[in-house]
Amino acid sequence: MKVGVSFLNIEGPLEEIIGKIDASDADYIHVDVIDGIFVPNKNLEISDIKKLFKNTKKKLDVHLMVCSPNKYIRDLAKIPNIEYITIHYESHRRPIDVINMIKHAGKKAGIAINPETKVSRIVPLLDRVDQVLVMSIIPGKSGQKFMESVLYKVETLKELRETNNYKYIINIDGGINAETVTLAKEAGVDMVASCSYVCKSDNFNERINILKGN
Repeated sequence: MKVGVSFLNIEGPLEEIIGKIDASDADYIHVDVIDGIFVPNKNLEISDIKKLFKNTKKKLDVHLMVCSPNKYIRDLAKIPNIEYITIHYESHRRPIDVINMIKHAGKKAGIAINPETKVSRIVPLLDRVDQVLVMSIIPGKSGQKFMESVLYKVETLKELRETNNYKYIINIDGGINAETVTLAKEAGVDMVASCSYVCKSDNFNERINILKGN
């Protein structure tokens, strides 16, 4: 089980929080980018990402909660420590075009689905993506309660992957803690994104290793 740690809506100096994540046992820094349109409360610009992660060592898992994600890809592709760029199915009329942009730029492409979006909507994209991100909360706000009702999507995605020999990892984002991570693991996720459970603790590594099952 891999763990990405997000810092969305965590109080305190961003550089300090990101530094603690970078020095931790996390596998990725999960970077939420919000434009204030697709999801309220705009946060990071591309220039902020370049500045904040200039000297970090961990790979970045960038989660675009934005309208017109295609406008972000060219600049994000220039940031060397970004591994994944994930867009929302709901954010673009032709998500396959943006996925192809990401792949052509040399990054791994992910597709995210909101709690109300069915897996059937993204089936035509599954042979092109490297990650599927299942939202287990309403996007954009940290600290919400985990929605167990989305776990069937993880099971479906795992079955589709096995049946069709797809290569994507299954990630889940929202309300992840010591209890809900067990449910996610049982459903078949490969990675979780956690924010409050890790960043609001006094010991990041202790919480991260609980999520990993260590």
